[in-house]
Amino acid sequence: MKVLGIETSCDETGIAIFDTEDNSIVSEQLYSQASKHAEYGGVVPEIASRDHLKKIIPLLRLTMKESGLALEDIDGIAYTAGPGLRGPLLVGASTAKSLALALNKPSVGVHHMEAHLLINLLENPPPSFPFLTLLISGGHCLLIHAKALGQYEIIGQTLDDAVGEAFDKVAKILDLGYPGGPKIEALAKEGDSFAFNFPRPMTDKDNFDFSFSGLKTAVFYELKKIKKVSESQKADIAASFQAAVAETLLSKCQKALIDTGLEELVIGGGVASNEYIREKLVTGLSDKRIFFPPISRCTDNGAMIAYTGSFYIGKKELDNDLKIKPRWPLSELDHG
Repeated sequence: MKVLGIETSCDETGIAIFDTEDNSIVSEQLYSQASKHAEYGGVVPEIASRDHLKKIIPLLRLTMKESGLALEDIDGIAYTAGPGLRGPLLVGASTAKSLALALNKPSVGVHHMEAHLLINLLENPPPSFPFLTLLISGGHCLLIHAKALGQYEIIGQTLDDAVGEAFDKVAKILDLGYPGGPKIEALAKEGDSFAFNFPRPMTDKDNFDFSFSGLKTAVFYELKKIKKVSESQKADIAASFQAAVAETLLSKCQKALIDTGLEELVIGGGVASNEYIREKLVTGLSDKRIFFPPISRCTDNGAMIAYTGSFYIGKKELDNDLKIKPRWPLSELDHG
C-alpha cells in the first residue's frame, strides 16, 4: 500500500509517500516558511495559510514526479487533522479530501503528535512498545508512556511555556531573531555553559511535569543586571540557558524511566534536532536505549504523516467529511 501524507499544521508544508511493502519513504518534499515569519518574530497564521496554498500543489507535483508514480497509484491519503493552526490545517485537509474524492481513495486525519512519536519506528533497529516518549517542540513538551499503537498515557507535560517556545522567547530577549532554537544553539557553541547558574525548573518535584516560564524570566532579569551586554556574555547566557533546559529534560526523563520501568526512550519534535540536548540525553541515559529521528525529520514533515496514516487507512471507519481539530489533546485520540 502506498500512502500520500500531507502536513500543514503550522509553518512547514510537507508532502511524502510511504510504501508499506518496502517499509520506506518513496519520495518527500518539505518547505519551511521560517524566513517569512522571522520578520514578525513568530508565526503569523494568515501568512502561513496563504503560503501553504501557494506551495502545496507544486510540492505535491514534485513529490509525485520524483516517486515515478501516478496519483492513481496512491492507495490512501493521510493529512494532519490537528493539533495546529486552523487555517493551515484547513489547507492540508481540504487538499487531501479533494484528492480522495477525485481518486475514489480513502483518507484519514492524523494526530500531529502521534506522528512525531511513531516516525521513530522507521529507524533500524526500531523501538518496540512499550516505551517512554519525550516530545519537545515549539508548542509541546510531553512525557508519554506509549503502551501500544494508539494507546498513549501522558505522564508529564509543561505547565506553561513549551521548550521551543522558551527558546524563541529567550532568543528574542537576546535580540537573536526567529526561530530561536537554531539561533541559541549556534551562539551557545561559543559560550560557557557554567557562566550563569540558571534554575532547573521543577526538578525537585515528585512528578514529571515541566515549567520553562520561570527559566525564561531568570534569563531576562540576569540580562537586566548587565548594563552593556557583550557578544561573549550573550554566548554565555545562551549556553547556560541551553544547559539548564537539557539538564531539566534529562532529570525528568530519568525519573520517568525509573518510575515506569521502561528501558527505551523515544524523542521527537523540532527541539529534538538540538545536538547539545541529544548528547546530554544520550550521555545521561547511557544505560537505556535512546531513539532520535534523523535531524531532517525532527521538524514537521510529510513522512511522519504518511507513515502514521498507513496504520489507520483501511483499519478504522473513514468518511469524506472535512474534519480538523486545532486543539486535540493526545489523550483524546480516537483509537477506534
